[in-house]
Amino acid sequence: MSTQDTPVSSNFIRHIIAEDRNNNKHNGRVATRFPPEPNGYLHIGHAKSICLNFGMAIENNGSCNLRFDDTNPEKESIEYMEAIQRDVQWLGFSWDNLCHASDYFEQLYAYAVQLIEQGLAYVDSLSADEIRAYRGSLTEPGKESPDRSRTVAENLELFARMRAGEFNDGAYVLRAKIDMASPNINMRDPAIYRIRRVHHQRTGDAWCIYPMYDYTHCLSDALENITHSLCTLEFEDHRPLYDWVLTQLNTPSHPQQIEFARLQLEYTIVSKRKLNQLVMENHVQGWDDPRMPTLAGLRRAGFTPKAIKDFCERIGLTKQNSWIEMGVLEYCIREDLNENALRAMAVLQPLRVVITNYPEERCEQLCLSNHPQRPELGHREVPFARVILIEQDDFAELPPPKYKRLILGGEVRLRGAYVIRCDEVIKNEHGQIVELHCTYDEATLGKNPEGRKVKGVIHWVAQDYSYPAEIRLYHRLFTVPQPDNEENFLSVLNPNSLDVLHDCRVEASLAVASSEQRFQFERTGYFCLDSLDASKEQLVFNRTVTLRDGWVKD
Repeated sequence: MSTQDTPVSSNFIRHIIAEDRNNNKHNGRVATRFPPEPNGYLHIGHAKSICLNFGMAIENNGSCNLRFDDTNPEKESIEYMEAIQRDVQWLGFSWDNLCHASDYFEQLYAYAVQLIEQGLAYVDSLSADEIRAYRGSLTEPGKESPDRSRTVAENLELFARMRAGEFNDGAYVLRAKIDMASPNINMRDPAIYRIRRVHHQRTGDAWCIYPMYDYTHCLSDALENITHSLCTLEFEDHRPLYDWVLTQLNTPSHPQQIEFARLQLEYTIVSKRKLNQLVMENHVQGWDDPRMPTLAGLRRAGFTPKAIKDFCERIGLTKQNSWIEMGVLEYCIREDLNENALRAMAVLQPLRVVITNYPEERCEQLCLSNHPQRPELGHREVPFARVILIEQDDFAELPPPKYKRLILGGEVRLRGAYVIRCDEVIKNEHGQIVELHCTYDEATLGKNPEGRKVKGVIHWVAQDYSYPAEIRLYHRLFTVPQPDNEENFLSVLNPNSLDVLHDCRVEASLAVASSEQRFQFERTGYFCLDSLDASKEQLVFNRTVTLRDGWVKD
């Protein structure tokens, strides 16, 4: 296992583990696991769990397993398993053991037989709707199934026939026999096996019965000798069942389940079911769409492992569910990219500028720093020529107050180059500006001569020595901070979550950029090359985040 340097803050789980080690609980060991179901891609909420489970193991010289909870093959796939492994490794972690719940199917079956033999499990023929009706409510106790009184021999025979495939899906379930009057509904004879004739991605057609999550999870933890089973808060009410199964079966290891609040990030959702709906209904362009909160989407958008790990550490761990502002995640990536992203120039909405006193055949290579605060990142050569392109917004015929960019008769400095003055505005027959004629002062390369004050600085590229590019400006996927609270979350999708600019030009150095690099486009934002759609023939850049938080309220 490995991790990148991230500031470490205190939290209640760190305190629990430290106390356990001091008291030699679990013989002083720390063994954790990250147990995703492979029914979708990992999202930012999973990153919190990944950082916690692997982080606690690293801090305590312990171990952490990656375990796939592959007990529901109807919704699972090898694609999702491979994506999950990529995401964990991309974050900078490596697992001690790669495990699958399906590794333990035979042992889980044997444990279920043991529960039947102890009179603690029975085969039930009630339908799913009937089981729900019999379960009762928060204010009323449940009602026992007529099948609860089956003999051990009857239950063993029926369970063996379930495994042998003699019954249709839904005909029977195996239920734990606990307490139908328990105030905790999870303890009212929960189902622990169901019949499902579904091909499994690893075990093929060897099984037609599959164990339920609550039963599988605790036993998988025990079989792997996990010490601290760290779960999100929705499993708190399931902990009595977790402990009951392990106690009744007298497993050699009894892990300790500890719950923490899940991550809820504003302007997005972290439900795999809803994320899958966005993908399947083509509201986004796949699990790795840069608008998605998946780790694959964040990676494609240009987020870095360092920023995500910093974010997870900053938000901390609590026992209280709450919403985290999107600005916190954006702050973390801005902080990382401001320090590490290479600088470059790109013009998103070009306006042609002809420098009339610059020689037509001349092209000089200007030396610009890759990062103004980090000289070790070196320099790059940027071509400068007679015809350049600037942003349309960097010129105004009727400038607003305090406008510091180019105006007719005014001067502005080109980043890393010369001071130019606008002498003439060229318009088409519709009165639209199509070109500026300017002159440059050769004595101003990289400096202001004594007595000369030029306040404005704008970026540029040379028209004939720059490259065409498509630039994608991503915005928040939803229009409200808490879309999960809406009756129909699709109704608050942001219809303007993506702007695609087709006629952009980027400086020559970006022609050899890689998708692993991050760039600050001067005065524009932070960008990366799209890992799927970009090619040598067509540069495509995704905006990771703006230079400043445009959502901050005044």
